[in-house]
Amino acid sequence: MALTISGLARAGGVSVETVRYYQRKGLLFDPRPSRGAGSGIRHYDEDDVRRLRFIRSAQRAGFTLDEIAGLLAPERTRGEVRDMAQARIGRLDEQIAELRAARAWLGELAGECARGGPGPCPIIAAFET
Repeated sequence: MALTISGLARAGGVSVETVRYYQRKGLLFDPRPSRGAGSGIRHYDEDDVRRLRFIRSAQRAGFTLDEIAGLLAPERTRGEVRDMAQARIGRLDEQIAELRAARAWLGELAGECARGGPGPCPIIAAFET
């Protein structure tokens, strides 16, 4: 299978610009043809599609692009990957706690707003202070 950059992007569910960005970050290979060879069209294969999908899956799990580069490093051991995943779980737990606190606070403010009354909107007032 030989895909153009747009075919790779489609297969990975991203835009062509995203593919180029990943290439600039060193996460995807940039198969630029050698000078004077062919039409200058880049071709990608199933390995490139798999790698792109890996990057997207790791992003959905919350890994940063730098962390994903580490996950893709060939010398990475299973234990190191597990440690990275456990660290990511810890950061996700922190984010979940922050989101729950923000939700509770916003719920209180919305309740104050629903009760009405004089003065400025309690939500806007809370954000201004």
